[in-house]
Amino acid sequence: MSTSALIVLVVGIVAIAVTAIMLYRRQKTRRLKSKFGPEYDRTLQKEGSARGEAILESRNKRVQKLNIRPLNSAECDHFATEWRSVQEQFVDDPRRAVAQADHLINEALRLRGYPVGDFEQQAADLSVDYARVVEDYRSAHQVAMEDERGRATTEDLRRAMQHYRDLFEHVLDTHIIKHEEVRR
Repeated sequence: MSTSALIVLVVGIVAIAVTAIMLYRRQKTRRLKSKFGPEYDRTLQKEGSARGEAILESRNKRVQKLNIRPLNSAECDHFATEWRSVQEQFVDDPRRAVAQADHLINEALRLRGYPVGDFEQQAADLSVDYARVVEDYRSAHQVAMEDERGRATTEDLRRAMQHYRDLFEHVLDTHIIKHEEVRR
């Protein structure tokens, strides 16, 4: 084989390899964007492109190892009843209702099999299965933390309850209130 033919062959192989790598990365990005939705953008903005994608892949692997299970109908009924009670308390004591909503969502997540304790890790784990509503969780939790410092308004607390309700319905995989009860 002549030198020029060998050069053309090597260049062709390198071009094919580079194209394959680019296609693989593009497919991986599409898959992660589809799975994580807004969480993909949030993570990449915070961590950068390559590191952000690695973090999301790591989250996915971590959550796959967890024993996450759906709640049975009795558990769902119990949590729905508890939620209604918390929501009714909002009128008389919004601060207490938000604190109880935070506690209730953590209890539901724990029962499903999500590790609880460190909020950021919990939100990261939750983003694997609930990427569309994990921001609700972050927002509601932030209001709960602000309220502990005495910096949350009643309107902030109302929005936190809405965020908790949206997340709660996804975690329980059911509607916990009748749609005509919803006031936004």
